[in-house]
Amino acid sequence: MVSMKELKVVSRRRNEMIDITSDVQKIVNEENIQNGHVVVYVPHTTAGITINEGADPSVQRDIIETLKKLIPESGGYHHIEGNSDAHIKASIMGSSVTVIVENNRLVLGTWQHIFFYEGDGPRNRRVNVEITSKITK
Repeated sequence: MVSMKELKVVSRRRNEMIDITSDVQKIVNEENIQNGHVVVYVPHTTAGITINEGADPSVQRDIIETLKKLIPESGGYHHIEGNSDAHIKASIMGSSVTVIVENNRLVLGTWQHIFFYEGDGPRNRRVNVEITSKITK
Protein backbone atom coordinates (compact mmCIF):
# COMPACT_ATOMS: atom_id res chain seq x y z
CA MET A 1 0.00 0.00 0.00
CA VAL A 2 1.30 3.47 -0.92
CA SER A 3 -0.27 6.75 0.15
CA MET A 4 0.71 10.41 0.15
CA LYS A 5 0.18 13.04 2.83
CA GLU A 6 1.14 16.69 2.97
CA LEU A 7 2.59 18.68 5.85
CA LYS A 8 2.41 22.45 6.09
CA VAL A 9 5.56 24.14 7.39
CA VAL A 10 5.76 27.83 8.27
CA SER A 11 9.24 29.30 8.52
CA ARG A 12 9.87 32.51 10.44
CA ARG A 13 13.46 33.35 9.42
CA ARG A 14 15.43 33.45 6.18
CA ASN A 15 17.56 30.49 7.27
CA GLU A 16 16.02 28.02 9.67
CA MET A 17 15.93 24.33 10.53
CA ILE A 18 12.51 23.13 11.67
CA ASP A 19 12.14 19.77 13.40
CA ILE A 20 9.31 17.88 11.67
CA THR A 21 9.97 14.45 13.24
CA SER A 22 6.82 14.44 15.37
CA ASP A 23 4.72 15.55 12.36
CA VAL A 24 6.02 12.64 10.28
CA GLN A 25 5.49 10.22 13.18
CA LYS A 26 1.93 11.52 13.53
CA ILE A 27 1.27 10.59 9.89
CA VAL A 28 2.68 7.10 10.52
CA ASN A 29 0.34 6.77 13.50
CA GLU A 30 -2.72 8.08 11.64
CA GLU A 31 -2.08 5.73 8.73
CA ASN A 32 -1.44 2.88 11.20
CA ILE A 33 1.72 1.83 9.36
CA GLN A 34 3.31 -1.07 11.19
CA ASN A 35 6.21 -1.78 8.84
CA GLY A 36 7.42 -0.07 5.70
CA HIS A 37 9.05 3.27 5.01
CA VAL A 38 8.33 6.94 4.45
CA VAL A 39 9.88 9.26 1.93
CA VAL A 40 9.87 12.86 3.11
CA TYR A 41 10.16 15.16 0.10
CA VAL A 42 10.43 18.95 -0.19
CA PRO A 43 9.02 20.31 -3.50
CA HIS A 44 10.84 23.64 -3.25
CA THR A 45 14.11 24.82 -4.81
CA THR A 46 15.19 26.99 -1.88
CA ALA A 47 14.41 24.52 0.91
CA GLY A 48 15.68 21.08 1.79
CA ILE A 49 15.40 18.16 4.16
CA THR A 50 17.96 16.36 6.28
CA ILE A 51 18.37 14.03 9.23
CA ASN A 52 20.68 15.17 11.98
CA GLU A 53 20.97 15.59 15.74
CA GLY A 54 17.86 16.91 17.43
CA ALA A 55 18.87 16.81 21.09
CA ASP A 56 21.14 19.85 21.04
CA PRO A 57 19.80 22.89 19.15
CA SER A 58 23.31 24.25 18.76
CA VAL A 59 23.89 21.58 16.08
CA GLN A 60 21.19 23.14 13.89
CA ARG A 61 22.65 26.59 14.55
CA ASP A 62 26.12 25.32 13.61
CA ILE A 63 24.79 23.88 10.34
CA ILE A 64 23.06 27.15 9.42
CA GLU A 65 26.09 29.28 10.34
CA THR A 66 28.45 27.03 8.40
CA LEU A 67 26.22 27.13 5.31
CA LYS A 68 26.15 30.94 5.58
CA LYS A 69 29.96 31.06 5.69
CA LEU A 70 30.38 28.63 2.81
CA ILE A 71 27.64 30.17 0.65
CA PRO A 72 27.10 33.83 1.58
CA GLU A 73 23.82 35.57 0.77
CA SER A 74 25.54 38.07 -1.51
CA GLY A 75 28.15 36.34 -3.60
CA GLY A 76 28.00 37.96 -7.01
CA TYR A 77 25.49 35.41 -8.27
CA HIS A 78 23.84 35.63 -11.70
CA HIS A 79 20.29 34.68 -10.60
CA ILE A 80 18.36 37.97 -10.41
CA GLU A 81 15.92 37.07 -7.61
CA GLY A 82 18.53 37.52 -4.89
CA ASN A 83 18.20 34.03 -3.46
CA SER A 84 20.91 32.11 -5.30
CA ASP A 85 22.52 31.18 -2.01
CA ALA A 86 19.30 29.46 -0.95
CA HIS A 87 19.20 27.44 -4.17
CA ILE A 88 22.77 26.26 -3.63
CA LYS A 89 22.20 25.45 0.07
CA ALA A 90 19.03 23.50 -0.79
CA SER A 91 20.96 21.48 -3.38
CA ILE A 92 23.60 20.62 -0.81
CA MET A 93 20.97 19.77 1.81
CA GLY A 94 18.93 17.58 -0.56
CA SER A 95 15.24 17.36 -1.35
CA SER A 96 14.29 14.06 0.33
CA VAL A 97 15.07 11.50 3.00
CA THR A 98 13.80 7.96 3.43
CA VAL A 99 13.08 6.55 6.89
CA ILE A 100 12.22 2.95 7.75
CA VAL A 101 9.07 2.30 9.81
CA GLU A 102 9.09 -0.66 12.16
CA ASN A 103 6.38 -1.50 14.70
CA ASN A 104 4.59 1.79 13.95
CA ARG A 105 7.69 3.88 14.79
CA LEU A 106 10.18 5.80 12.66
CA VAL A 107 13.52 3.99 12.85
CA LEU A 108 15.89 6.81 13.75
CA GLY A 109 19.10 6.77 15.74
CA THR A 110 19.08 7.94 19.34
CA TRP A 111 19.75 11.58 18.49
CA GLN A 112 18.40 11.69 14.95
CA HIS A 113 15.53 13.97 13.97
CA ILE A 114 14.09 14.97 10.60
CA PHE A 115 14.64 18.65 9.76
CA PHE A 116 13.09 20.90 7.16
CA TYR A 117 15.72 23.42 6.05
CA GLU A 118 14.47 26.87 5.04
CA GLY A 119 16.87 28.89 2.91
CA ASP A 120 14.66 31.75 1.71
CA GLY A 121 12.10 32.48 4.41
CA PRO A 122 9.93 33.40 5.98
CA ARG A 123 7.52 31.35 3.89
CA ASN A 124 4.62 28.93 3.95
CA ARG A 125 5.92 25.61 2.65
CA ARG A 126 4.75 22.10 1.85
CA VAL A 127 6.40 18.79 2.62
CA ASN A 128 5.16 15.61 0.94
CA VAL A 129 5.28 12.36 2.88
CA GLU A 130 4.88 9.19 0.85
CA ILE A 131 4.10 6.16 3.00
CA THR A 132 4.79 2.63 1.79
CA SER A 133 3.40 -0.08 4.02
CA LYS A 134 4.50 -3.68 3.84
CA ILE A 135 1.58 -6.05 3.61
CA THR A 136 2.01 -8.86 6.11
CA LYS A 137 0.25 -12.19 5.83
